[in-house]
Amino acid sequence: MEEMRIRIVTEATGPVEAALTDESPDTARRIWEALPIEARANTWGDEIYFGIPVDADPENPREVVDLGDLAYWPPGNAFCIFFGRTPASRGDEIRPASAVNVFGKVKGDPKVFKKVRIGERVRIERA
Repeated sequence: MEEMRIRIVTEATGPVEAALTDESPDTARRIWEALPIEARANTWGDEIYFGIPVDADPENPREVVDLGDLAYWPPGNAFCIFFGRTPASRGDEIRPASAVNVFGKVKGDPKVFKKVRIGERVRIERA
């Protein structure tokens, strides 16, 4: 798959570059086709998530993710940005509420998302 680059824009962070990966190719394609997307941020520990107009089944679901992973959470039709531990984490792992489809990765330091507050507008667009 050719590299599909996206930009995640919030008031707190400005534009943050990311790339879609081929770990969950169907999920990545569905999200790419739905862009641009605007939503309001929710937070859960060091995770931002928000509902998106994409419906995807579990695809290579993962219970633990890496710093900077972008994932889709099937039960909530949600776009997730992981930048640290969540309330479900054990030790230093990054654990979603339940299994997610990892479809992308933040370029640069994902910890900038610590500045984003609940209700803040998030825009995902093609880069």
